[in-house]
Amino acid sequence: MNKLSNLTLRIIFGLIGAALVVAGVLYNEWTFLLLFGLICGISLTEFFHLLHQSKIHLNRLFAVVTGVLLFVLNYLIQNNSLSSKYYYVVIAFVFLLFLIELFQLNQNPFYRIANTFLGILYIALPLSLFSSTAFITGSYNQDIVMGILLLLWANDIGGYIGGVSFGKHKLFERVSPKKTWEGSIGGAFFSLGIAWFCAHFFPVLMLKDWIVLSLIIVVFGSIGDLVESLFKRSLSVKDSGNLIPGHGGFLDRFDGLFIASPFLILYLKLFVG
Repeated sequence: MNKLSNLTLRIIFGLIGAALVVAGVLYNEWTFLLLFGLICGISLTEFFHLLHQSKIHLNRLFAVVTGVLLFVLNYLIQNNSLSSKYYYVVIAFVFLLFLIELFQLNQNPFYRIANTFLGILYIALPLSLFSSTAFITGSYNQDIVMGILLLLWANDIGGYIGGVSFGKHKLFERVSPKKTWEGSIGGAFFSLGIAWFCAHFFPVLMLKDWIVLSLIIVVFGSIGDLVESLFKRSLSVKDSGNLIPGHGGFLDRFDGLFIASPFLILYLKLFVG
């Protein structure tokens, strides 16, 4: 009964979350900015909260503000609302952290600085790169963003179904005992199926491009899931948060995107844009 309840919660809140994301992406470029700016801020907050709980102290407010600033400025530059020279604002802002630590009486100041940069590198930078995929054609293109998200969700759903139904052979037991090769194959099968769907309904990219993006998500999205599992295991926590009933936290939901985004934008920039 408890399993049924958890599965029901997972489905209900998964559908609600997906509907909100789809609405934010499809409505216009500013709702996309608001939506993923919030996702960036909440994910950073969860990340640094977990570190704080594990007695790894740092300037959390500065870290979250810097990460969100990076995301917002990158987005405004990508949609031509700001000149690219404003990237230097983020660079200067980041280096203020050294000044702050200089005048605070903290032990291991460079340890604190390193953990601050880790959160920005792991969350804010990948989400900024993901937002850049929306402008690969020169202006905001919701089809590319929506297609990438559908591929990501298909990989997650296929992985879950494949793992529950057929999972026997462990993928990376040391880090994530529940992940199986059967689940990965299920994720790949679902994601490649959605690539065919995207090629027909989002013709901004050709079928071969959607297939490559699908494979990138299958490989690096799955690695992202393992990386987040490694992070949680190193801190001895089960979920990154409890904001999404049945799903955990925002880090749990977007971990695949964090690692896949740099490779998605790399492919799009080299072979599409």
